Amino acid sequence: MILLVLETTCDETAAAVIAEPLRVLSSVVASQDDLHRRFGGVVPEIASRAHMERILPVVDETLRRAGITVNDLDAIAVANTPGLAGSLLVGLSAAKALCVATGKPLIAVNHLQAHIYACKVAGAQNLFPCVGLIVSGGHTSLYRCNSAIDFTLLGGTIDDAAGEAFDKVATLLGLPYPGGPSIQRAAVGGDCTAYAFPRSFAKDRERLAFSFSGLKTAVRYQITPPVDPRRLPADNNAPMLVADTVNLSEKMIADLAASFQEAVVDCLVDKSLLALEKTGLKTLAVGGGVAANSRLRERLEEICCERSISLHIAPHELCTDNAVMGAIAMERLRAGLTEPLSLDIKPGLVR
Repeated sequence: MILLVLETTCDETAAAVIAEPLRVLSSVVASQDDLHRRFGGVVPEIASRAHMERILPVVDETLRRAGITVNDLDAIAVANTPGLAGSLLVGLSAAKALCVATGKPLIAVNHLQAHIYACKVAGAQNLFPCVGLIVSGGHTSLYRCNSAIDFTLLGGTIDDAAGEAFDKVATLLGLPYPGGPSIQRAAVGGDCTAYAFPRSFAKDRERLAFSFSGLKTAVRYQITPPVDPRRLPADNNAPMLVADTVNLSEKMIADLAASFQEAVVDCLVDKSLLALEKTGLKTLAVGGGVAANSRLRERLEEICCERSISLHIAPHELCTDNAVMGAIAMERLRAGLTEPLSLDIKPGLVR
């Protein structure tokens, strides 16, 4: 059985050819980081246009590297949820066109479930059932994963995703996009106890929720304290006040980065442990771009070892968006879960 998997949920145009049993024949990822760097984050319109330009060359190169043609495929899979609407449409349209041209069945992939399945692709033999933590630029969620095709949402962020907070705080500190790697590098020489940033919901032992908006604001105010509204200019057209990074020393940037990173990691670790406690499960699977963060991996490894919890974290190359993790489509195909060509995108978080 051989699958072609397409991934265009955000700003990576990716395709992979997967063969049973979970053998990667080829994988191609076209990054858009250079296109979005000047904006400090992903611009949806730019992302969708770039996908349109790249999807066919990426598919062609993926098939070429695998040494096959579309006629050798048994099915075509595509991530249709969640993600940016324009980006999702490009991938789904390409997948449907290939299905019409070849007569192959269409398989839908849930992008978040695929992030957890990346741990299985990496060799986790006894992954399910588990608690799944997806932590990325667009999502921070906890799931009860009974099997590869049975996920139940336990909770998630009520505002910013962790990766989004990394990007925004990096901008405040004058660090380059993407923010996750930049803050991790800056934090190496910093003191993670220098600033007492908030840990949202830390005392709430009932709710499996995250919130990073207040943390981001706390960093902003540490750089430039809030101004008394009575001292603001009366001119409504006056420019908005922005964080002053000019006067930040390297030491202050390092301490702010380390303290911010530690606060995010504390929240992620704390709620993951609470989810394990509530479900009674002893296996934790972690995926998503922020799962590549070395401090998060270090803390999870330490605490899971202390508590005899089986920990699986996606390898670095499978943390950021890619099509290999879409191998979860193989599980759906085995279960007979194919889709009609009327399949639509679902940009929002599917509960």
